[in-house]
Amino acid sequence: MVLDGHHPDTIARAAHALAQGQLIGLPTETVYGLAADADNPSAVAHIFAAKGRPADHPLIVHVADVQGHPQGPSAAMAHYAQAIPVFAQQLIEAFWPGPLTLILPCRPGIAQAATGGQATIGLRCPAHPVAQALLQACLQRQPPIWGLAAPSANKFGRISPTTAAHVASEFGADLLVLDGGACAVGIESTIIDCTRGVPVLLRPGAITRDDIAWVCGQRPLSKEELSAHTPRASGTLLAHYAPNAKVRLMGTEQLRSALQLLGREAPALAVYHRSPLTRPAPGIALRAMPHNALAAAQQLFSDLRDLDALGVPLIWVEAPPESADWEGVRDRLERAAAAG
Repeated sequence: MVLDGHHPDTIARAAHALAQGQLIGLPTETVYGLAADADNPSAVAHIFAAKGRPADHPLIVHVADVQGHPQGPSAAMAHYAQAIPVFAQQLIEAFWPGPLTLILPCRPGIAQAATGGQATIGLRCPAHPVAQALLQACLQRQPPIWGLAAPSANKFGRISPTTAAHVASEFGADLLVLDGGACAVGIESTIIDCTRGVPVLLRPGAITRDDIAWVCGQRPLSKEELSAHTPRASGTLLAHYAPNAKVRLMGTEQLRSALQLLGREAPALAVYHRSPLTRPAPGIALRAMPHNALAAAQQLFSDLRDLDALGVPLIWVEAPPESADWEGVRDRLERAAAAG
């Protein structure tokens, strides 16, 4: 059931459902999440079951904004996190609410179902007004719901949803989905591990390495540079974000040459491209990728869903630029291609 997420009655209904251990579809600025009370192990187990997600693959916990509540994320942070390094606090002050997840030491015995059994927890303060309204309503309950575990609202490993309709198509009419419109960012949050003394980038997103370095004075290491004891984190598996069709990433010239070799009798396939292409064979569907990295990220998952809905067996994708602003889009496309 899809309801207007901006209506106060819908927010109250959703908060009540969460308190009863139910799941809801939640809009954020990144993608829609499948949300449950992070401290209710039975409700969190329902997330894993609904998605078909391995129970040791941790979930990100979403917390409220300090501007909307007298205690705000500080109260939730104290509930979930055992310690917050100085550079992590700098990132919180600069980017929350926003598309940034921080991996922090978890308080013993807290939200263990959401952490995947690890001693760390991923926390994020989303910027979407519907998400914030629901988080505030949850905090005001007695007892309070301190945070919502909310991975992307899709079957495990598949394309993340960026509209309420995408969520409904995945889970059917029985799930309450708060409609907050199309997601403004469109790809999942940047994830920074803050548990090893320096910031370590586990997943790129709209907040870039340069953004992180500018705020905390340390350029984040890659997980390859500091591979020992890397915590498991949401959305970091090699193969992820995949449509039913097989995705193949190709350089510009490789793509043009391949299309030329196919000729006019080419089999049905889809092409997601940035560069101008000559008119292909009738069986080839073209979709232009935006030239701006932010616009490309916002449209990426929706475009992949549209191309997949054509029923083609293959989607050829022109690889995006190597620049830092495209890193999040490249990451999602590489993981989608790895699933094939």
